[in-house]
Amino acid sequence: MVSLAAVRRRQVDDNRRTAFSPDAMSFEVADTLDMSTPAAKRASYELLAAQARSLIEGERDMVANLAQFSALVWQSVPELNWAGFYLARGEQLVVGPFQGKVACVRIPFSKGVCGACARSREIQLVEDVHAFPGHIACDSASNSELVLPVVVGDRLVAVFDLDSPRTARFDAEDARGFAAAVQVLAAGTDWA
Repeated sequence: MVSLAAVRRRQVDDNRRTAFSPDAMSFEVADTLDMSTPAAKRASYELLAAQARSLIEGERDMVANLAQFSALVWQSVPELNWAGFYLARGEQLVVGPFQGKVACVRIPFSKGVCGACARSREIQLVEDVHAFPGHIACDSASNSELVLPVVVGDRLVAVFDLDSPRTARFDAEDARGFAAAVQVLAAGTDWA
């Protein structure tokens, strides 16, 4: 079993330390989190949640935190081709801060994987997006998708969308790990 401490030691040994200095306004993340085994994946997601907490500490602005969180995930999580937010606006989602190719701007709650997440307020883990009825192909290279609801109080404020070019890239461990990191973000952000 790989512990969080072992992951951190390995990152220090590899000169990939996680560091945050409010005075220097710098934040350094691991180049790529280790997703090679379930234990390594769990430890990596613990580290991702800790990095997210450190990254947004002292900053509650929604746009700043969503942008930083998207960049953190994009930089440190392997095999992604899109990572970002869609903000809930009425009965549709509007693209927010993200990393990746140009995206669909508006998604009705009635369409696609993101819409299903917004409607149900449940995590959507899709191994093969081409088999998902009503999938919206913003990027034809995407083959799997994980979408997490961002709920504050009893209000859906956004969804966090992750796409991968690899079929079956995401599993239950990814869903749990990202859910914990998204919860850190949700609690540390003022939602306008």
